[in-house]
Order: sequence, then structure tokens, then C-alpha cells
Amino acid sequence: MANQTGTAKLSFGDTNLELPMYSPTAGPDVIDITKLYALGNVFTHDPGFTSTSACESEITFIDGDKGELLYRGYPIDQLAEKSHYLEVCFLLLYGHLPTAQELEDFEMRVTRHTMVHEQITKFFSGYRRDAHPMATMVGVVGALSAFYHDSLDINDPWQREVAAVRMIAKVPTITAMAYKYSIGQPFMYPKNSLDYASNFLYMCFAVPAEDYEVNPILARAMDRIFTLHADHEQNASTSTVRLAGSSGANPFACIAAGIACLWGPAHGGANQASLEMLREIGTVDRIPEYIARAKDKDDPFRLMGFGHRVYKNFDPRAKVMKESADEVLGLLGIENNETLKVAKELERIALEDEYFVSKKLYPNVDFYSGIILEAMGFPTSMFTPIFALSRTVGWISQWREMLADPAQKIGRPRQLYTGATRRDYIDVEDR
Repeated sequence: MANQTGTAKLSFGDTNLELPMYSPTAGPDVIDITKLYALGNVFTHDPGFTSTSACESEITFIDGDKGELLYRGYPIDQLAEKSHYLEVCFLLLYGHLPTAQELEDFEMRVTRHTMVHEQITKFFSGYRRDAHPMATMVGVVGALSAFYHDSLDINDPWQREVAAVRMIAKVPTITAMAYKYSIGQPFMYPKNSLDYASNFLYMCFAVPAEDYEVNPILARAMDRIFTLHADHEQNASTSTVRLAGSSGANPFACIAAGIACLWGPAHGGANQASLEMLREIGTVDRIPEYIARAKDKDDPFRLMGFGHRVYKNFDPRAKVMKESADEVLGLLGIENNETLKVAKELERIALEDEYFVSKKLYPNVDFYSGIILEAMGFPTSMFTPIFALSRTVGWISQWREMLADPAQKIGRPRQLYTGATRRDYIDVEDR
């Protein structure tokens, strides 16, 4: 528990309360209202919980004003440049950068868990071919609890450990299977000789009829996408995982709940929406028309991929993603792609236009990630599943931290009730 640094005085009616205050290692001070209802018989009202701390966490910190994202204290740009996804997974799970031996052991454990039970492959045939990959992922990930009974006891530290490794290892396989099923191609089983990102690309794009060699630049870009999306503090899907976990639900059910929440277009579908907007604009000469529409408060059109609910400065992930976009598109020889031209010109205008600068509508990570994923050959329907794959380690790290927190209780938000007060039932013939 953080150290108490003072008290906040709250007065209403004849009631005067002193509530403890705590100072985090970074971020604003916190007023502890745990006993507010017991002492004052009142609730706080905070739709969306935007001003409420629901837990203590040591995993991720965001400073929206500075445009800073830290995993366990390490800046995201340093990790994206110098590290790789499985090392970041270790960092998020265990709180420190691994030694060479620890990393080798962790990578080996993840690699040995990438296959899924063969009966799981039969689940996919129960879905229509045109089902959205996220629909199949929600079902199949949730069904893992029917197969791996030896990692369901959340009170057993070793079973929690096994469940964490299994989730990180198997979700890429399930994601690739969801993609293969949607396009009518046979599943490609994982290869232990490949690194994490390369293995995912292999399972998505290889076919049995011919050899497939993963390009290292594409694998590096994929790894960066995984890293940049690995965790993002107490967002909607992470809070969903914690809320589900607070009831004692098994880890597979909790992650399935997170995937379901991420599916919402306001959360995980932003990169798809951004790419679709660029396609709608179509050509550079039409940009002024859409800029004018974005400024018109009476026009429902809005620029997707610009601004962020948390970041009030440049999204620190966007710079890294832009570099990857240049590398990938250069490798594939599509630097002159019309969508990319629109994106670059739109970015230039937004960074110079006083309207967007004053509102701090800078390009965010979604603005570039969709361009990269499309260039790699992924359809837009796969953008959110890849986001879910990336975020799995964040969810499972938050879930583990929650279970170890002695102050954790089952989630039970309150409400501001505005319905009818007590009324007596009237027999149907008298109504």
C-alpha cells in the first residue's frame, strides 16, 4: 500500500469527514474514499471511472500531458528500439528485465506451449466462414478452460504461472487459426525454430504447398506492433479482465472477457477505422474537403487516428510506428501507395494547422499500425485480433497482480438511481 501523505477534508450538510490521501511514485495524488459510504452514507458519481483509481499497480504508467508511456519504468521508445516482445513480456510479468539465462528459459517455455490441443481445431468448423475472427477468438480462448484443467486453480501460484505462459504462447496460434479459417486455408502449425513474431507471420501466411520464409524486416515490424500494444494501464479491456478476475473466474475466461471488450470499435477497432477513413478520402486532392468537415462542428465526420483520450501530447508509440511504416512500405516497394500519400499529407497538415495543434490532435499509434498491417497482407478484420494478441500479456500481468493484492475485492460499482420509487403491484384487471 502506498504511504499516506495527508488528508482531504470533505463537508456536506452536517457531515465533516477527513479522508486519507496517498502519493503514488508518479501521477496525481489519490483521495481514498473506501470508507466514504460507511462514514458519510454517500457515493461518488464518476461515469466511465475517469477520475477513480480502482487498484494499485506497478506495471504501466502513462503521463498524457508529457506523452510518456512506461512499462515497469522503462520508456516505450527504448523498449521498442532495443528490446523485443518476449523480453517485454517477461518485464511486464515479473517486474524486471531478464538476465540472458532467464530470457532463454522464458522463451523456451513459451515456445514449447505454442501448440493447442488438437480437439480445439475442431471448434472452428462450428463457425460460419464469414464470421469475424474476433467472434471465433472470444469463443475459442474461453474454451481453453475446458482443456487445461491443470492451470485453473487461481490460488495455486504455479498454476497461475502455467496459465500465464500458456496464454502468451497459444493466443498467436488461435489468432492465426481464426485468420486461416476465415480465408478457407488449412491451419499451419507453429514452428519451434522461429521467434515469436516470425512464427505468427508463418502461421498466417505460409501454406503447405510451398516453402515460406519470413522476411526479418516484416518480423521486426510485427514484433514492434506487439510491443507497442502490450499494455496500456487501466483501459476498458484491462479493467474488464480485472473485474472478471475479481470474482475468482479462471484466467482463460478473464482473457476472453478482455477480448470481447476490446472488440468494441471505440477501443480496439481504432486502427481499422483510421485505415477506412484514409481509403474514404482516397486521394491527396480531397484532403482539404475532409479537413474542413473535421472542423465543422455540425458535421459528424471526425478524423480517425488523431488524438487520444489519455495522451494530450504526441502519442509516444506513434513515432516508433511511423518508422516501422517507412521500413515496411520501403521493403515492399509501395512508398507511392495512394493511401500512404494521403496519410503523410494528412499528418503534415494536422501538425501545422492551428485548429488541430490547439486541440492537440496529434497522430496516434492507430494512424500508422493499420497501414503497416494492410501492407503486410492482413485484412482489416484481423487488425483487432492482432491487437488482442499483443495485449494478452498486459491482461495476464494485470490479472496476476490483482490476485496478489491483499486489498483486492470483488468489483461492485454503485449507481445513481433515477428510476421509480417503491410502488405496489396492481392486478391486471385493474390496470
